[in-house]
Amino acid sequence: ALGQAARLASSGALLQVLFRVGTFALNAFTLRYLSRELLGVVSVRLTLLYSTVVFLAREAFRRACLSGNTKRNWTKTINLLWLTVPLGVFWSLFLGLVWLHLLEVPDPSVVPHYQAGVVAFGLSAVVELLGEPFWVLAQAHLFVRLKVISESLAIVSKCILTVILVVLYPQWGLYVFSLAQLLYVTVLVMCYVTYFVMFLGSPEATKKSFPIARMKALLPNFVEDETFVNLKEARLTWSFFKQSFLKQILTEGERYVMTFLNVLNFGDQGVYDIVNNLGSLVARFIFLPIEESFYVFFAKVLERGKNVKDQKQDDISLAANVLELLLKLVLLTGLTITVFGYAYSQLALDIYGGSILSSGTGPNLLRCYSLYVLFLAINGITECFTFALMCKEEVDRYNFVMLALSFMFLCISYFLTRWHGSVGFILANCFNMGIRIAHSIHYIYGYFKESTYKPLAGLLPSPVLVLVYIISGVITGFSEVVFCCDKGWIARLIHISVGALCFAATIITMFCTETKLIHFVRSQFLPQYLKKGT
Repeated sequence: ALGQAARLASSGALLQVLFRVGTFALNAFTLRYLSRELLGVVSVRLTLLYSTVVFLAREAFRRACLSGNTKRNWTKTINLLWLTVPLGVFWSLFLGLVWLHLLEVPDPSVVPHYQAGVVAFGLSAVVELLGEPFWVLAQAHLFVRLKVISESLAIVSKCILTVILVVLYPQWGLYVFSLAQLLYVTVLVMCYVTYFVMFLGSPEATKKSFPIARMKALLPNFVEDETFVNLKEARLTWSFFKQSFLKQILTEGERYVMTFLNVLNFGDQGVYDIVNNLGSLVARFIFLPIEESFYVFFAKVLERGKNVKDQKQDDISLAANVLELLLKLVLLTGLTITVFGYAYSQLALDIYGGSILSSGTGPNLLRCYSLYVLFLAINGITECFTFALMCKEEVDRYNFVMLALSFMFLCISYFLTRWHGSVGFILANCFNMGIRIAHSIHYIYGYFKESTYKPLAGLLPSPVLVLVYIISGVITGFSEVVFCCDKGWIARLIHISVGALCFAATIITMFCTETKLIHFVRSQFLPQYLKKGT
């Protein structure tokens, strides 16, 4: 299970790289053809509509249906998953009306075809939900290669169509992004459907004792004298749904504040989103796949709702060891991004988008985001473990915590943004993540309190390594003042060289002081990039 989870995380990381690099390159390209206002509407307003519909319709179902092992009544699980489609239609219609009639409509001369964009992005969410049973089935059985190929094809198709339409028909406005979004979800769903059409009934499926024998079984099926869905899964889904509603507000909180409270104009929203994508380019492609994959790992190794004494001790030992090493891995990755991101934010923005991004609040925004990455890193793994172990009652109790945190976060976001512009969003997110981390750490500490295992030791890096981080931060900060960024390319290259030397010193120190972690990464993650998925 550990090897499979590591392979899934590694492949997921590759997908995140492709998606982020694609978005990164696409923004750099479209900045030269389209207005910041148009990009702001697409990146914030319309993407928020799509992500909200998809998240509210499927997140709770995914978490509930991926809990436990693969030996279950898959007919009832698939029936439950098909409920995401009508739920998605409801959210799409409801939120579409809000986006069209209650929110500020952009100036048609600057952002044409807004109404068509709302309809297209809402429709794309429903189309994507049609593939949900296929996605969960593939994820539960760790079909790594399927996920890599399908999402890669969808991303590449979307990027190619966007570039072609932007070059040939820039006057189409939101039509360009609407068509590209619809192509993305269509290719994604068709890849999963095509795979299962070919896989089911094949010798490979028989060899693996795959629980589904034919495509008809992947459609909703009524079983005589039995309930339509697994009631335990349905109740767990409802608990996760209440939690996911709040989690979505916390995850996309700054976009909700931008969209509903108009604290930034569409142009500033566009710059914020570009910087946000740049800031998360390295961070999220590592942390998100690890969180998703090891949630599956912890949920399979440990039984939900049982305390540490009632679990198999071999499983507890494995889970504690993996959790400790994962915490150390994401902590050091986050610290590296925070330290070096501070001194190289302005240079990165200047190279990427010129003075449009490197002047004004852009550099400070990216510096703050580098700090936020550290919070994201730790929160992802601590919540991953916590949610994999919580019983239904604990999930329900946590919902109240999330409710209070959601309200507090939105208030802080609003006031910090009024006080410090778009930087206030990042500061509010840091506060939000800090509270969530504290809750998860409290849960993990209480869970392992009656055992000899101390996985939270993973949050304590070597003192020597901490010292190297501090020295590197001081040297690169001084280098930025002296050499960056208006003194020519020679000075920039010197600044980059100073950073490279400090980074090399940090990595060497890491290899010398964190030998257990290095062995874990080399044995569980790196080989997966060189192997084919199953």
